[in-house]
Amino acid sequence: MLDSRLRTTTALALALGVALITSGCKKSVPANAAATVNGRALTTADLEKQFKRQFPNQPDGVSQDQVQFQKLELLRAMIDEEILLQRAEKLSLIATEAEVEAKFNEIRAPYTQEEFQRQLDARQMSLEELKAQLRRDLSVEKLMNKEIISQINISDKDVSDFYTANKAAFNYPENNYHVAQIVVTPQPDPNVRNLKRDKAQNEDQARKKIVMLEARIRQGEDFGAVAQNFSEDPSSAPNGGDMGYVPESALEKADAETRKAILTLLPGQVSAPIRTQVGYRLLKMVSREPAGQRELDDPRVQQNIRETLRNRKEQLLRNAYVDACRNESQVVNQLAKTIAPGFDKD
Repeated sequence: MLDSRLRTTTALALALGVALITSGCKKSVPANAAATVNGRALTTADLEKQFKRQFPNQPDGVSQDQVQFQKLELLRAMIDEEILLQRAEKLSLIATEAEVEAKFNEIRAPYTQEEFQRQLDARQMSLEELKAQLRRDLSVEKLMNKEIISQINISDKDVSDFYTANKAAFNYPENNYHVAQIVVTPQPDPNVRNLKRDKAQNEDQARKKIVMLEARIRQGEDFGAVAQNFSEDPSSAPNGGDMGYVPESALEKADAETRKAILTLLPGQVSAPIRTQVGYRLLKMVSREPAGQRELDDPRVQQNIRETLRNRKEQLLRNAYVDACRNESQVVNQLAKTIAPGFDKD
């Protein structure tokens, strides 16, 4: 749990030593700023620290251009998170000390003091830095809950209209399995798009990450939320790991462990970590659907449609919200200016 949390480098630990200030306050920009957001600096030192945590073991032969590309991607994520944090400040949604301590105690609970300190040391992170990261994480989460999640309402008409337009999709010529997944791979990839920008960098990290994610789910965390935040599969992570319906005939192409899990899991159950050719996965059986037409009055059909529409709406609103906040912010990406041709390098 902690290992995955500590690898979360999506700017939730950007301003570890920077006091929270109002976004309208003018301050001189440090000479070593990698970027500024409404005058608040994200320093080169912060970027380098986050880069080392995100990419602790660069593969042999990596070029300077690849390193710069990775830093640009990471800095964009840091900028977006800083924009959201400043929005949370504006709306008085910064996490309280009590909320931070509660989350800290939750992630600290499974470890002895020695184990916990080893985790911190491995990430080159102090206790104060961890708590600062948690404050940012919780603040942005509160912002999303207020501005996005609470605004989503799927009506009965929405459900009916979706069913009418997609009725054929609810006619199953064979047994189907509605499955969700969480994927972790050991290969470095700067293009991972889960909400936490969290990516395992090698086999050891991948194995530890999948074990920690399984533990979080066993302890009661929502599978879909964990998938959105940490899964490394670009197609299913934005939808909470939802793979849709898998026809029984398609299982012939699956590896033996995946096929066995899908055929034996009951609705609501989550598999143990499964080793695949590309990494690891956790599977959740959402529902098992025998062949035949499903009607709209089937509660499972309505639930499936509501979840699908809610996931789509949440993803749309999140993306639009971040873009709208970015439009209202004054952002200067100094790193990009030093790399791009034709711009002042000062």
